[in-house]
Amino acid sequence: MEHMRDPEGLSATFHNGLELSMAEGAKKAPAESGGDSDSAVSASERGVAPIKSQYLTTKEQFHHFLEAKGEKLQQESEAGDPDGNDLAEPRAKRIRLEDGQAEDGQAEQTAEPGQQPQAQKRARGQNKGRPHVKPTHYDKTRLCPSLIQSQTESLSPGEVAAVPEVTNKTGIWDAQAAFLVLSRPPSAPQESAAKCVFGDRCRFLHDVSRYLETKPADLGPRCVLFETFGRCPYGVTCRFAGAHLGPEGQNLVQEELASDWAHRQPVRNGLDKALQQQLRKRKIRFERAELALRQLSQGQLPGPSAGAVLEATTAEGTPGQSDCGAQQAPAGPDAGCSPSRPVQTCGPLTDEDVVRLRPCEKKRLDISGKLYLAPLTTCGNLPFRRICKRFGADVTCGEMAVCTNLLQGQMSEWALLKRHQCEDIFGVQLEGAFPDTMTRCAELLGRTIEVDFVDINVGCPIDLVYKKGGGCALMNRTAKFQQIVRGMSQVLDVPLTVKLRTGVQERVQLAHRLLPELRDWGAALVTLHGRSREQRYTKLADWEYIAQCAKAASPMPLFGNGDILSYEDANCALKTGVAGVMIARGALLKPWLFTEIKEQRHWDISSSERLDILRDFTSYGLEHWGSDTQGVEKTRRFLLEWLSFLCRYVPVGLLERLPQRVNERPPYYLGRDYLETLMASQQAADWIRISEMLLGPVPPGFVFLPKHKANAYK
Repeated sequence: MEHMRDPEGLSATFHNGLELSMAEGAKKAPAESGGDSDSAVSASERGVAPIKSQYLTTKEQFHHFLEAKGEKLQQESEAGDPDGNDLAEPRAKRIRLEDGQAEDGQAEQTAEPGQQPQAQKRARGQNKGRPHVKPTHYDKTRLCPSLIQSQTESLSPGEVAAVPEVTNKTGIWDAQAAFLVLSRPPSAPQESAAKCVFGDRCRFLHDVSRYLETKPADLGPRCVLFETFGRCPYGVTCRFAGAHLGPEGQNLVQEELASDWAHRQPVRNGLDKALQQQLRKRKIRFERAELALRQLSQGQLPGPSAGAVLEATTAEGTPGQSDCGAQQAPAGPDAGCSPSRPVQTCGPLTDEDVVRLRPCEKKRLDISGKLYLAPLTTCGNLPFRRICKRFGADVTCGEMAVCTNLLQGQMSEWALLKRHQCEDIFGVQLEGAFPDTMTRCAELLGRTIEVDFVDINVGCPIDLVYKKGGGCALMNRTAKFQQIVRGMSQVLDVPLTVKLRTGVQERVQLAHRLLPELRDWGAALVTLHGRSREQRYTKLADWEYIAQCAKAASPMPLFGNGDILSYEDANCALKTGVAGVMIARGALLKPWLFTEIKEQRHWDISSSERLDILRDFTSYGLEHWGSDTQGVEKTRRFLLEWLSFLCRYVPVGLLERLPQRVNERPPYYLGRDYLETLMASQQAADWIRISEMLLGPVPPGFVFLPKHKANAYK
């Protein structure tokens, strides 16, 4: 098939406008800079965001400003402690920076005398040498779960307001002091502590007072879980425990608020323990998947023909009968005979396990024109999706989940499928290389979780996935790709979508050949990222090619993805004929992009508003990952990963030309206030400083390296 062309020139609406605006900005910069040639050159340099000359600075001045301001703020905070004992600051905090600088700004001396230091290798893509993040000392000082909630006491709203505030001399809420000072008498005798099932073999602490001696100071007087749900399940281990601890260490409960949430489920799609055990023991049967795979191996198109269903019924039992809690059909010697004698049942008997829905009878995925948040590995977690939903995202999708890990019952992989109640249109994305595992996983998810669609990842470019035949590699394995799509479409009752790239190699485009076949195989919607695997993010997305593919895919809807960072970019993308746009990095740089697109405006958001967004993210993270030490540090890790993208955003009021382009590197600049300047820093030490504003000081020996390094800037 010959390479498709663009007879109507639809691509000019995107890239020609982009290049024209960049050229105009380059011409205007010298004239408006007042003769400052250095500022003009730096502002008009290709690949650099055009910032107004009065805000530009050098790298040395930028970091000197942050250090001087940070030292001043630290001195002001220490003024209240005459002894100089800052309990909130850890003893040692080594930060590994991207340019080899230590925390004090001096170069680290790692080379021996007489030897020249080796040039630092440029980090591209994934950082594979990241440090181990799990604290080694955590299990030694961890309280046994049998004691965490051994005592619970009800509390009225008036009594909640009357709980005294107890702080230490650093101004931080002290849970141990609150544990000793609170004087409310218990209204009823409490139950004895639950007995530990491990007995003497338990490796955790069973002495609450000893645990409190080693527990770090609380991070604040307010517990998000206690205020939101009326009850904190982490009890005395909560890092905000002073908000809900009674005089005898009992975990207080707001009955009225807790009863409201008793029958509500804010987060769905969790992994049941019984199901996890069955998956690990391989006791789950996949009748639909086995039937579809058998038909595919015989060269037949998978479908619920009567003969095939009868054959599967006589060979394996009634289809749909499994150990996974599915509807049980009556079994017996007369099962499958003529219905002359009625069969006794214990309730309504449905035929959904025998009669399969035809493709035209499945629920349609009508999301044309809606804003689609891309499935983002690591950063596209549930708290981040809640932030994007608040700013106007219409469709959300969970992070990429590996099908083999799901079939093995791995809790960490199933956590990627969780869905918050605010996500009204939600899907999950699966990655796999073989039809059998993908089809079985699709049947498993169709039984156990609530989703509106299932997406196949055919765009992942990383070597770990590609070398195993998954991700982009499926574009070159069309036989396996076809079996995966046909098999999954057969066993699912929800629409099946596919996300793919233009191809594997930069000069060999494959998407336009696959799209008509995907439509026939059973895909309901396709999302196309306008880059190949070889390109990664080193070049602009090819919207010319996306426009051609939108015609080739018709009438199947096709969403376009790539380089959308403003409402102008979204408008130009929609003119190419796509059904909608998927937003990925643009949402990481500025999650309020969805609001800008819907309101067709540029939002000059202030630094305080951006900090409020981060504060909401930490609250959502504590709800999702927990408010104990482990949950707080996990929230901090994901916050730091997100900050590694947020620092690339340039405020609207500082730009010489609108809008900012996603591939433009922000130069060093001083913001309109200290917080705006701090948020522009691309050093991990400053990201950690922002996290300490929201989650308190980091633990001793804390080290952070971002999971991905940006290599999109020229």
